[in-house]
Amino acid sequence: MWESEGLQTFGIVLIVCASLKLLHLLGLISFSEDSVEDELELSAVRHRPEALEQLEAQTRFSRKELQILYRGFKNECPSGVVNEDTFKEIYAQFFPQGDASTYAHFLFNAFDTDHNDSVSFEDFVMGLSILLRGTVQEKLNWAFNLYDINKDGYITKEEMFDIIKSIYDMMGKCTYPMLKEETPRQHVEIFFQKMDKNRDGVVTIDEFIDCCQNDENIMRSMQLFENVI
Repeated sequence: MWESEGLQTFGIVLIVCASLKLLHLLGLISFSEDSVEDELELSAVRHRPEALEQLEAQTRFSRKELQILYRGFKNECPSGVVNEDTFKEIYAQFFPQGDASTYAHFLFNAFDTDHNDSVSFEDFVMGLSILLRGTVQEKLNWAFNLYDINKDGYITKEEMFDIIKSIYDMMGKCTYPMLKEETPRQHVEIFFQKMDKNRDGVVTIDEFIDCCQNDENIMRSMQLFENVI
């Protein structure tokens, strides 16, 4: 059975795991040693990514890694962008025992930084760079943005509940024993009291980061995926 502290850590780790699910779908978890072209191969796609040099400067990926990432992204997304329905289809495949649609919706919004209802290759690699190779501060900023559903700079108790509930819904039958209906709400109460230091009813980014940085389990989880690619 998940303890409340364990679920809080799990929620943070799941954000990173989510990006790995996308990598797995694209077949990019392990890079091959095959030769790649010096430039991104820009075929007739609806969205053309930024210059390779610019993406290399903006992310922590090498030129070769970006080339391979783009090839996989283009193969799976010929139009050059991913929409929310595609995100939901991906997570439905990986979590067939539950309902991943709500969590996929929240994750899609976190990757869609320019809020144009699509995730481009640039959006994808920028987010992936933070989740896999960013500093702890950058990763926690990204996680805060996920929890801050309405993007007003604060996490409310209801927003935290919506995210936690979506995690429970996605896990479905993987939760054992079967959860009571009130369990997500009870866990949110515990998390929120821990994070909302000044008891003003909202969690600021400083409170969120401070709480996470003082949690050994969360800090350990931040290092788990640094060498995945």
